Amino acid sequence: MEKKQNLSMSHIKSKINEIKAALPKECRLIAVSKFHPVESIREAYDAGQRIFGESRVQEFVVKQAELPKDIEWHFIGHLQTNKVKQVVAIADTIHSIDSSKLLAEVERYALKADRKIKCLLQVHIAQEDTKFGFDFQECRELLESDLVRSLKSVEIVGLMGMATYTDNRELIKSEFNSLSSFYNELRQTIMIDKPSFCELSMGMSDDYKLAVEEGSTYVRIGSTIFGVRQ
Repeated sequence: MEKKQNLSMSHIKSKINEIKAALPKECRLIAVSKFHPVESIREAYDAGQRIFGESRVQEFVVKQAELPKDIEWHFIGHLQTNKVKQVVAIADTIHSIDSSKLLAEVERYALKADRKIKCLLQVHIAQEDTKFGFDFQECRELLESDLVRSLKSVEIVGLMGMATYTDNRELIKSEFNSLSSFYNELRQTIMIDKPSFCELSMGMSDDYKLAVEEGSTYVRIGSTIFGVRQ
């Protein structure tokens, strides 16, 4: 058992080091730890990783309570409005704001908790209807809305998107490129006076290298680091 654990620690550390070494300095690694035990997260932490991503609220809350307090937690999954209070209490950043209603709820609970929460707007770029997010025009309209202008405890820092789940690398690249182009458009227009709008969250284990080529500042990698989910 001890030998197996040492091999696991070696694998996690080597993968984290390998990924970080290949990322440009402006792109950071989010180690996606959903479905993986606390022990594996501790191994990644001991290897120097400090940013972790979770997508299930109950699991998120339990792990945060058991792990070191200097971890920067990112919530990356679909968030229901009735779970916002729990996430706002512990998250540094929420990547999956996909409606004005959700944004308003995050603001409401962040104000109550006296916390500042960074948020990314999720944009739908994939060909799959099962994925969530704004289209480009909806995103523009939200950023120009009274809701966004009134935010006090939420800071919109960028965009997040997920490409189509496919082996077609050209399709994935084109979807990432479309989101990157839109992000740059917003930075030069609506968000030109918001220097904190500087994050583009794209890319997971299977496609993060393509995302980096298209300008991603966060990559969300789980199985490459931790292995098959339990």
